[in-house]
Amino acid sequence: MCFVGWIWEVSLSMISYGCFVNRGVLHGPWIPIYGFGCVLILLLLKRFRMRPKVEFSMAVLLCGCIEYFTGFFLELTHNGQKWWDYTGYFLNLHGRICAEGLLVFGIGGMAFVYLIAPLIDNWVKEHLNKKLSAACLVLLLLFGADVVYSHFEPNVGEGVTQ
Repeated sequence: MCFVGWIWEVSLSMISYGCFVNRGVLHGPWIPIYGFGCVLILLLLKRFRMRPKVEFSMAVLLCGCIEYFTGFFLELTHNGQKWWDYTGYFLNLHGRICAEGLLVFGIGGMAFVYLIAPLIDNWVKEHLNKKLSAACLVLLLLFGADVVYSHFEPNVGEGVTQ
């Protein structure tokens, strides 16, 4: 889902700026906040699975906390540098979250839980083999290397940081 989040962000940038912008703190084609958000929705909100309206509300709250505290942490650890700023958006909180973004994350979270995750789960069960495991290991190593590299040289620039 980190990759899907990256595709989403790059697509929005293509629409907004008319050119490719590699969004996110990392340099590779992944944005970890999306992946962590999806994993946490699956794990923490499982008890609400039979009550979609409650799960949606909880997903909005959870994603809001994740996005707010991720933004706060990034600003704190990178001399105030911002990777997003919702200042001026409806119901924004310190520019780190806003109502529109939370609504999108809530809808996206529900699409993930009820559509995407089951499809991925079924596909992996059918195709789990040594080649898939090796590919996952390679991707994990590349991701880890990107995290380490980006800790010292974060992805910044026009369209990426504010």
